[in-house]
Amino acid sequence: MEKVKTLIIGSGPAGYTAAIYAGRSNLQPVLYCGLQPGGQLTTTTVIENYPGFKEGVDANTLMIEMREQAVNMGAEVRDGAIVKADLSKRPFVLEDDHGNVIEANTVIIATGASAKYLGLSDEEKYRGQGVSACATCDGFFYRKRTVAVVGGGDTACEEAMYLSSLAKKVYMIVRKPFLRASEIMQRRVMEKENIEILFNTNTLGLYGENGVEGAHLVRFKGEENEEKYDIAIDGFFLGIGHQPNTELFKGQLDMDEQGFLITNGMSAATSVEGVYAAGDVADPIYRQGVVAAGSGAIAAIEAERFLQAKGEK
Repeated sequence: MEKVKTLIIGSGPAGYTAAIYAGRSNLQPVLYCGLQPGGQLTTTTVIENYPGFKEGVDANTLMIEMREQAVNMGAEVRDGAIVKADLSKRPFVLEDDHGNVIEANTVIIATGASAKYLGLSDEEKYRGQGVSACATCDGFFYRKRTVAVVGGGDTACEEAMYLSSLAKKVYMIVRKPFLRASEIMQRRVMEKENIEILFNTNTLGLYGENGVEGAHLVRFKGEENEEKYDIAIDGFFLGIGHQPNTELFKGQLDMDEQGFLITNGMSAATSVEGVYAAGDVADPIYRQGVVAAGSGAIAAIEAERFLQAKGEK
């Protein structure tokens, strides 16, 4: 059985930054990249708002650089995923997808969250070419253009409000005859002149030659009546929430009702001593690469201090 001081589960800005800090602290961290090396950030193209890159930076390039930096700092980065975890006692016992069993004195969970999609084949076809699940990440590319946001909750309203400050026109595609968002968010989107809410409407598909050029919609007018029509758009944003990748830890760590890991205030500490959470897996609010990176640093610093206090460094 392999024994490690710090096991990091998941890559992306949180996981890689945790590995950089843990490696620099001589914790000989082992990081498993997971099913999506580089994390959710790699589903976008150019990142405009990550500090240090005045012209922006390619998302995949940034993740490759972070991975190489982690390796240079002494981390062992492995492709593959952790599929079993027993966090009932220390050292924690985990198993990867090749059947290898690992004993870890500390664990940093950076498994992220996955955006919820409608399940349309066109979403995958146009991903990175007009389809996005993050207005803050990609909204800049749609200045003075027309976009659509799917959803009727607070997330969708927040995305629509952000985009309305950039785009010429924002459609909100809402399948119900009302918004589920808080009253203040409903009022904001309804009062915004360049936001048009399409109630009782579902998306059937997207179209376009070199990226999204429009959406096929259906509007329900009653139990049996419906109207199919198209709208011309340049961008299609999902605002129906995110699902944290925490299935592996259910029943072992405290989570909120959505499944996000609960940490102790500004700390990265979870409900189990020696287990830390970083990035989107514990962040239902901000979901930004720079925030995830910062939380990865916090997790690694706390893991190092914990091991030092236990005399296990």
